[in-house]
Amino acid sequence: MASGLTLSVNGAKQIVSAAPETPLLFVLRNDLKLTGPRLGCGMAQCGACSVLLDGEEVRACITPVSEAEGKQVTTIEGLPAVWAAAKSLSAADAAKTVHPVQQAWIDEQVPQCGYCQSGMMIAAVDLLAKNPNPTVVQIKDAFTNKPPSPHLCRCGTYAAIINAVQRAAKTMKA
Repeated sequence: MASGLTLSVNGAKQIVSAAPETPLLFVLRNDLKLTGPRLGCGMAQCGACSVLLDGEEVRACITPVSEAEGKQVTTIEGLPAVWAAAKSLSAADAAKTVHPVQQAWIDEQVPQCGYCQSGMMIAAVDLLAKNPNPTVVQIKDAFTNKPPSPHLCRCGTYAAIINAVQRAAKTMKA
């Protein structure tokens, strides 16, 4: 049975009407029209649907929307605001910023098809929040061994992803 749930998504309160067991991904895409998180496999095995839930990466395709109530949901669309808040930027400056992970993805020209990339960037933000100076081995581990499953890129842009994470780490330290 659908009910009114209050979510905080990318810093804004949203009231949605959804059954508590509805996947968070469906609410984000269908109700809130956020296109960053994507449906890849629907079984938490590829990472295309990844979002941050109170700063921790989760797979939105298997996370019930009820688990997000009372927590902060951050999609790729919300990463600039996260960075702006971390740097205490003015509203005018915040409107013109991108998260260093997003900028590194651009600078390293990571995406090919781009389908998995929002989930990859979410994983990178999660990693850099926990380890601001990861080694290549730690980056690989974060993308391949962190539960529930590896992040998959069918285009094979893994080398560029590693370079982008290292670039973002340097930028974030500066």
